[in-house]
Amino acid sequence: MSSPPASDVSLTHPDRLFWPDEGVTKQTLADYYAAVWHFMAPYLVDRPLALLRLPDGIKSHQRFFQKHGWKGMNSRIEEIADPQDAQSEKLLRISDFDGLVALVQSAALEIHLWGTTTDHWETPDMIIMDLDPGEDVVWSAVIAAALEVKARLEARRLAAFVKTSGGKGLHVVAPLAPKAGWAEAKDFAHSLAESMSADAPEKYLATATKAKRGGHIYIDYLRNGRGSTTVAPYSTRARTGAPVSMPLDWSDLNELGGPAAFTLANVPQRLETRPRDPWGDFFDAAVPLP
Repeated sequence: MSSPPASDVSLTHPDRLFWPDEGVTKQTLADYYAAVWHFMAPYLVDRPLALLRLPDGIKSHQRFFQKHGWKGMNSRIEEIADPQDAQSEKLLRISDFDGLVALVQSAALEIHLWGTTTDHWETPDMIIMDLDPGEDVVWSAVIAAALEVKARLEARRLAAFVKTSGGKGLHVVAPLAPKAGWAEAKDFAHSLAESMSADAPEKYLATATKAKRGGHIYIDYLRNGRGSTTVAPYSTRARTGAPVSMPLDWSDLNELGGPAAFTLANVPQRLETRPRDPWGDFFDAAVPLP
C-alpha cells in the first residue's frame, strides 16, 4: 500500500470526539482517510458532493445535510456552478487530499456523491442499486438479493461490484462508460428493480411503501436520478461503531457477518492484508448502458 499523503490543511481541536463511545476524534478520522485515500480518490475527486456534518459528533442533535457552501468553509472545498442551473447556489466538490481533510475539519462524517464527475455532468458513470432490508429480513437474504442484482446486470453485459452501505444493506454498483443520460440510467435501474419485484413479490419491493416493508428488501433505484447521491466508497457513517461503506470482492460476502462489519478501526488493516483491491478494475470494466 502506498504511503499516506500529507496535507496542508490544519485541524483545529483535533481531539474533538466525533464518535465518543469509540474514542474516534477529528484527528482519528483524518488519519483514517489518509490510510484509504489511494483507494477512495477515484470515486471522490471531481464529483458533486453532499455532506452530513455533525460539528459536535454523532451524539449531537445538530446535523446538517449540505449540498452547498456555508460561512467560513475551507477554501480547499470547491464551489462549482451546476451547468443546468447556474443561478442557484453552487455545489461542492474536492480535487485532492487537502479537500478531504478540509471536509474532516468541517465535521463531514458522511460523504455522499453524484454518480458522475464534473467533466461529464449529464452522463452518469455508474448505476447504483441500494438494497435496503426491512427490520425482520435476515442478512443472508440481503446477500441473495445482491447476487440476483449482479446476475441481472451481467445478463445485460454490465459489470457488477458490491460494497456495504455502512447502514443496513448492500450497494451493487455497475460502472458505465458515460454515454447515456440521467433519464436513461434511472429508467434502466427502475426497470431492473421492477423486474425483481415482479418475479419475487414476496421478497422485493421497487417502491418505498412503509406499510409493505416488513419481510421485504426495498430495491432503491432512485440513487440514479440527476442530483441524487449515494454514500461514497470508504466513507464513514454517522452511526454507532463508526461503520464504513466498504468495497468488497463478491467472495467476501460468504464470510460477512453483517452490513456494519467494517469500521474506521479495522478497514486500514484490511487494506494492508487483502490480496488485491476488489474494485481495482472498476472503471476499466465500464461499458455503455445497453
